[in-house]
Amino acid sequence: MRSPGWNILFLPFALLASAQVPKKCSAPPEYPHTRLDARFAGKQRFGSGEKVYYNCAEDFTPSKGIRVVQCVDGTWGKLTLKCEKKSCGNAGDLPNGEFQYEGNSFIGEKVYAVCNEGYTLKGLNYLICKKSGWTGEFPSCEEGEVTCSTPAVANSASSGGDVPVRRVGDTVNFTCSEGFQLDGAQQITCGPGGQWQPEPPQCRPSPEAGGCGVPAAVGNSNANLADRYFTVTSFASGERVHYVCDVGYVQAGGSKYRRCIKGKWTPLLLRCERKPCGSAGEIANGQFRYTGVEFGDTATAVCDEGYRLVGQETRHCLSKGWDGRVPACEAVDCGEPEVTNAEMEGRQETYTYRGVIRYQCRVGTLNGPKEIWCTKDGMWSAPPPTCEEITCPSPKVHAAFWAGAQKDAYQYRDTISIECYPGYTVSGPSIITCGSDGRWSPRLPRCTRMIARRSHWRH
Repeated sequence: MRSPGWNILFLPFALLASAQVPKKCSAPPEYPHTRLDARFAGKQRFGSGEKVYYNCAEDFTPSKGIRVVQCVDGTWGKLTLKCEKKSCGNAGDLPNGEFQYEGNSFIGEKVYAVCNEGYTLKGLNYLICKKSGWTGEFPSCEEGEVTCSTPAVANSASSGGDVPVRRVGDTVNFTCSEGFQLDGAQQITCGPGGQWQPEPPQCRPSPEAGGCGVPAAVGNSNANLADRYFTVTSFASGERVHYVCDVGYVQAGGSKYRRCIKGKWTPLLLRCERKPCGSAGEIANGQFRYTGVEFGDTATAVCDEGYRLVGQETRHCLSKGWDGRVPACEAVDCGEPEVTNAEMEGRQETYTYRGVIRYQCRVGTLNGPKEIWCTKDGMWSAPPPTCEEITCPSPKVHAAFWAGAQKDAYQYRDTISIECYPGYTVSGPSIITCGSDGRWSPRLPRCTRMIARRSHWRH
């Protein structure tokens, strides 16, 4: 019979014990155009309060938001970091011609040069958008006969020898050297725009020669292949490439090189760590609260009690240091208090946090606080007091009279002398004064009827 009672008592303690253990979070969620910082890759469980950091994916750059999210009792906060695809923008002006864009000038896209009628294009007819900007030899439009410069294809032999220029309609045939194979058209023709049609081919290492293709991206390394290899699609055995750390990261050890050996790339040993920004600055009457002091971290200004922030509240650690400027913390000002008929003590030009004003009355009594002070919110602790007139009511004493006019109220310190009617005797003070509390002092007297005495005769 007692078993149910014990269950009822036990259940709340069990619930209380379980509620006191913060829940853990599983692996952080994925977001478009971002990647989790390498330090947290592969980890599956995170304690409540633990933070993780995100970076923008390759070819994307931060546009707004912060890169940190926190685990709170089993749930990840929402990532506010927004990443935009990197763009090279406008390629500039082409005298006697114009540029025609392939898309929105994003990385990997081309812009093509087109000359006006009567002008010939010199050089390649395009530029490529890379991380470092528009790359390639800037084209030019020149007046005169249309010709094509002799194409240069590495590891090949071409028909016609090393003739410096070719006329429209001329053709060139290519043969790759031993250990290389042709990638593209074997024969090309000089076109009317001064460009070879189709584009000159390339001689790439043959697979059996131990060459390598483009090295695969190394995940969570915070490093990428250098721009100079952007258009290279194959590498001979023994060739090496180098990597550079992402924006906001610096080399912290390891080699930046990888080498092609027998068709395989050696591992990338380069370590890239977030670039430190150091202190965000000192704030008089305040301080910065940091999520960290490395690339992507933030510093938020917090003023001491009684001070207001002037300037930018949050600074972000970027690749070139903290953005913005150090804000200031200015003391709150309560302004001049409302004017009343009470006399103010301690008048000042400005009234800042904890400043005190005291009041007194020369005539009358103080109605309200004797002192008020400036609070941290820039408001006075209370409205200022006023001075009220002190009066005493007409004394109500039965069977009594006094000299002077009969009034409904008497002023502070007024004094009257009270006398009783004949046949009555006074009990208490006969002279009373109107006090500072609006009462008669020392107190009101009483008039009592006198009792006549009887004579007793003996018979």
